[in-house]
Amino acid sequence: MTTLAEQDGWLASATICVSPNFNQRPPGTEISLLVIHNISLPPGQFGAGHIQEFFCNKLDVSKHPYFETIQSLEVSSHLLIDRGGAVVQFVSLFDRAWHAGRSVFEGCEECNDFSLGIELEGDDNTPYTAEQYQSLAAVTRELQQRFPAITRERITGHSDIAPGRKTDPGPAFDWARYLGKLDF
Repeated sequence: MTTLAEQDGWLASATICVSPNFNQRPPGTEISLLVIHNISLPPGQFGAGHIQEFFCNKLDVSKHPYFETIQSLEVSSHLLIDRGGAVVQFVSLFDRAWHAGRSVFEGCEECNDFSLGIELEGDDNTPYTAEQYQSLAAVTRELQQRFPAITRERITGHSDIAPGRKTDPGPAFDWARYLGKLDF
């Protein structure tokens, strides 16, 4: 199980890969939402380390034609869980990662302001691994201990806060399997 370093917002057992793509949350903002995403680079391919490069603005666009289409984007997430269940952290939990884009949850816009983002290495149609579900549940439980406003009702998919624009984590994500691993 990971341990949150409360003073700085980094998970003690996560691999740290600091992204420049973040900024400060609005003053007094309570972290109260967890957003689940998926990502694979190139689409449908796993394990090449391109996600980390992308979130750190170091993606070599010569490696794949798709990379040219995303080279100008500056995005990040707080966490990435790879296919083997390893956790990588890009942004302190106390800072605003750039994962949700234009979004709304229960009438509140700009979800990046008050949310944490977790990317799963995957795509909408490829089943996620048992290791990913295990790590996701463990990290979620830890985040909920630190940020009690993140209740079961405040865990959502990117598709739910940006409908019509985003589809992740997609139909391959088993919400019942994930939520069943949490202690509520």
